[in-house]
Amino acid sequence: MANTRFQYVRAFELPDPLLPHTHLVLRIDGHAFHKFSDAHGFRKPNDERALQLMDKAAQIVMEEYPDILLGFGESDEFRSQLPIQEIDKTLQSTAEDSKIVSMLTSLFTSAYVFNWKTYLPDTELKYPPSFDGRVVVYPGKQEIRDYFSWRQADTHINNLYNTTFWALVQQGGMTAREAETRLKGTLSKDKHEIMFSSFSINYNSLPERFKKGSVLVREVLQSEPVQVANPNVQKENIDIADVIDPVMDTQIVPDANPTKSESKRAAKKDKRVPPTTVRVVHVDIIKDEFWTARPELLDS
Repeated sequence: MANTRFQYVRAFELPDPLLPHTHLVLRIDGHAFHKFSDAHGFRKPNDERALQLMDKAAQIVMEEYPDILLGFGESDEFRSQLPIQEIDKTLQSTAEDSKIVSMLTSLFTSAYVFNWKTYLPDTELKYPPSFDGRVVVYPGKQEIRDYFSWRQADTHINNLYNTTFWALVQQGGMTAREAETRLKGTLSKDKHEIMFSSFSINYNSLPERFKKGSVLVREVLQSEPVQVANPNVQKENIDIADVIDPVMDTQIVPDANPTKSESKRAAKKDKRVPPTTVRVVHVDIIKDEFWTARPELLDS
């Protein structure tokens, strides 16, 4: 900023740094999405097209910021995990709450709008959707695991209720108020019984996406196998003298004392991060198996 009498206003820009060496969770939620989903005719209780669109927006965020380790989505929400020391490098700035939230939330929103026609080609986008975001700081590994376990447990609870509710409305002919009254005070087993006995719906056979949500994980891409020449194939006879420069026909001895810059380049090459891809899976993240298979999620 130029050195003018107006620059005093910068004093009002207060920093909002995040604690170092902690775990961050970015929370993105649809704003007024009940109204948005009704306006665009989303299917009840679950519209797989809309859920796939949310997954795609989340994938784009994770692909743009490769330090994001884990994502989880259900309904109109997306959660992602990122150690603060890594996001600081990715954003090329001080790790400030407002900057992280604004950049990642705006990218998610624009990705959602950009891919709308791919997943809902027959539905006109009537007005722009909006998402709010915030960053929550967690102190350790157990808290981060418990957070994602909580979100998946909540996914199951919400889906069980919504599936039963909409069965009563769509197939049972009840009004929304009547369905709410019918389900008031019921337990999980009661909802299972209502669905199965009244509507022949076996909740356990429903798609895992609806019951477990979407888990976005980063996986290392496997290198393409090197093609080895077949030794049994005969090669054309070529005089070696015709293709070797006599001046270069000597044994090359590597420099025993490489320069400092060469050593740095070699070290940098060894530390290169292998290419990864973001996969969307619908698996249990409450049990140990998921975390045991991916120790980097909690050890980062």
